[in-house]
Amino acid sequence: MTTSTLLTGLVAITLASVHLGAGQVRAFRGIPRNYWLSIAGGASVAYVFVHVLPELKGGTILESVPLLAGFFERHVFLVALGGFALFYGLERLAEESGYENRSTDPEKTTQPGTTMSVFWIHVGAFTTYNALIGYLLVHREQPGIISLMLYATAMALHFIVNDYGFRDHHRDTYDRVGRWVLAAAVVVGWGIGIATHVDEAVVNTLFAFLAGGVILNVIKEELPEERRSRFWAFALGAGGYSAILLWI
Repeated sequence: MTTSTLLTGLVAITLASVHLGAGQVRAFRGIPRNYWLSIAGGASVAYVFVHVLPELKGGTILESVPLLAGFFERHVFLVALGGFALFYGLERLAEESGYENRSTDPEKTTQPGTTMSVFWIHVGAFTTYNALIGYLLVHREQPGIISLMLYATAMALHFIVNDYGFRDHHRDTYDRVGRWVLAAAVVVGWGIGIATHVDEAVVNTLFAFLAGGVILNVIKEELPEERRSRFWAFALGAGGYSAILLWI
């Protein structure tokens, strides 16, 4: 096993442990929203806007599909939009299911909250999402330890935000089952990354999809009025991590 493989494997396990341990921090569950969650959200969004999106180029796909150059000129942004829209749809599904079941059929909820079918749709989508994050530990848009640490830090902070959202929707079912599935997905994605190799165009496309998902999954936790989020904390996280990215 190479040093690079060992290092990314340790990072994958560390990211997986975030899902397993974040629920133990009870301060994250309070209202108003804990300012550390807003700082974490701001930092992960900053990573997308300052580090990921500027590095993505549509031209890598165009070399093999010249006739579609006009359509694919901004393909990475279309993929990012797709990721944003997909996770917005999942969020609305979870919200509507939770609302309907709390008011009409509490016996079929996941104590309380969404139905089990919606729970598995939600967790299934994020299982793929987390596997993608694990996969990109190996196939990043930039090689090197610094790039790995920047990516890992941003994703760890992002997992904390996602974990809070899942627990809010699915309650005890997430603690019993969901967090273990999502944690395992990161390690499985890393394993797939070790076993396979893809070209730059595919990596760019995967990063674009991830970028759209990160933006939506952070913003959906910050904007609802009932969260009583702290803008100063979000701005501090975004500004601070942006400064680090630009300095490095």
